[in-house]
Amino acid sequence: MEGCVFRVLLKLRSYKCICIILLCSGIVFYMSIRKGKQVKAEREWDTTSTPKQKTTTEAELPLKLLSTEKYKSLFQFDGIWLAPKNSCECTKTNRMTVYQLDDYIDKDQIASITERREKEFEEYQRRYPTMTKDAVIAVPNTPLSYPVYGAEVMPLHTIVIPGLGFHGNRTEKLQVILRASLGTLNTLADTSEEVVRGRGGKELTISTANVKLLNHILDHVTYTSTVFLVNAVDMVSFKTGPYLVKFPVTVRQRPLPKLFDPGPDNNLQNLVTVTTKTFLRYHKLHILIKSLRKFYPDLKLIVADDSEHPEKIEEANVEHYIMPFGKGWFAGRNLAISQVTTKYYLWVDDDFLFTENTKIEKLVKVLENTNLDMVGGSVSGNDFKFKIFYEEGEDGSCLHIRSGFYHSLEGFPNCVVTAGVTNFFLARTEESRRVAFDPKLQRVAHSEFFMDGLGNLLVGSCSDVSIEHQNRAPATDSLLVDVERSYNKFRTNTQEQMRFKLSLHYFKNRLKCYTRV
Repeated sequence: MEGCVFRVLLKLRSYKCICIILLCSGIVFYMSIRKGKQVKAEREWDTTSTPKQKTTTEAELPLKLLSTEKYKSLFQFDGIWLAPKNSCECTKTNRMTVYQLDDYIDKDQIASITERREKEFEEYQRRYPTMTKDAVIAVPNTPLSYPVYGAEVMPLHTIVIPGLGFHGNRTEKLQVILRASLGTLNTLADTSEEVVRGRGGKELTISTANVKLLNHILDHVTYTSTVFLVNAVDMVSFKTGPYLVKFPVTVRQRPLPKLFDPGPDNNLQNLVTVTTKTFLRYHKLHILIKSLRKFYPDLKLIVADDSEHPEKIEEANVEHYIMPFGKGWFAGRNLAISQVTTKYYLWVDDDFLFTENTKIEKLVKVLENTNLDMVGGSVSGNDFKFKIFYEEGEDGSCLHIRSGFYHSLEGFPNCVVTAGVTNFFLARTEESRRVAFDPKLQRVAHSEFFMDGLGNLLVGSCSDVSIEHQNRAPATDSLLVDVERSYNKFRTNTQEQMRFKLSLHYFKNRLKCYTRV
């Protein structure tokens, strides 16, 4: 009996040892897993929260810029390098015509002309300060919120400045200071003078330890314009403690809208007036009128005429305006457009011919459904569209004219966005009047209008609307032969006229050169 008990105890002892061994193994295994997870977590923290230690090679890596050759290979459009630079140049390449404009000014006058030009340019910059405004840099890690764009007030009006706020956790008393230069500051919040000082002045000071009250005051800060300015920017400063930011408040007088009534039926004759300029060629003008009446019998036609011996035009819906003899191409355009009373005008030359493909309605649809100011068509299959690139420089600017277009016009598969078009176009009347045609250009001129309109006119071209040229065969009638001969004397581009135009660009547009392909 005792032997049996002894054997049982031995077995229990052996089981106990096994259990102890298993328990210890489990503890070691658990600790190793826990340690592994901790190491993994520390590594993850190191990669996400702690900057990676740079290698010696990275730490010593020099800070470099791209080489000049590499830099100049970037940022090109149509072969023109459109990157930031202090000066520009017009370099001749294949098939390119380059005009260095000072070559077309008498050398004994270039110094005085340049001096007058630069004086006028300084005046231009003073009158239009937004042309030279500095960049506003946002300050990092600031508890202040403020408007970066969109705070606008009309002269002598008042607005509540949007977006002002403090987003810190300060518990001690805060002092916030706002300063303006072109207006005064106030707040609609009803508080004591100990909290808000300087109401109605150029400097507004807020003192409080209550962040909720501070934000209530800031949320109702007003800006009042005190100077009648048509277009200016006041950089308002916003400061508390070490934090200082600046934000723009634009003072702009909004113009009255000028709307054109299309009538209850939205008829084309209430939307479009056809305009042209004629000189001597009445036989061409009558053919134009006949073709217009075939397709658009009710449209008004305005004719500007600077012929030496004007002929009376007795046609329905035609307004004939007589000018001094030889007054010029652009002066005639100005006169014609000045008499338009419709939303749009269609410009045509006096030797054009309306056809079944001259769909004015299509051009109207483009302008009615886009933000274009002008859209051209094609003349006898040639749409003559071109791009303009402008580069500013300290000593004068550069202009580059290239055929083609910038990109397609969304929603109109046959139309593109460009900078200039042929003499067949539909345009918004008011926008064209703002740019105007320079009457100094009396004879050969076309692209000059689009140069003056750059930055003001958005231009498109549609290839599916066309007009034709009349028969260009030489006249056989002796009277018409004399008319054509006299006309060509004025129409032909002379070296003197070219010299005048290029010298005009030098002064008026402050160009030093321009190129065209």
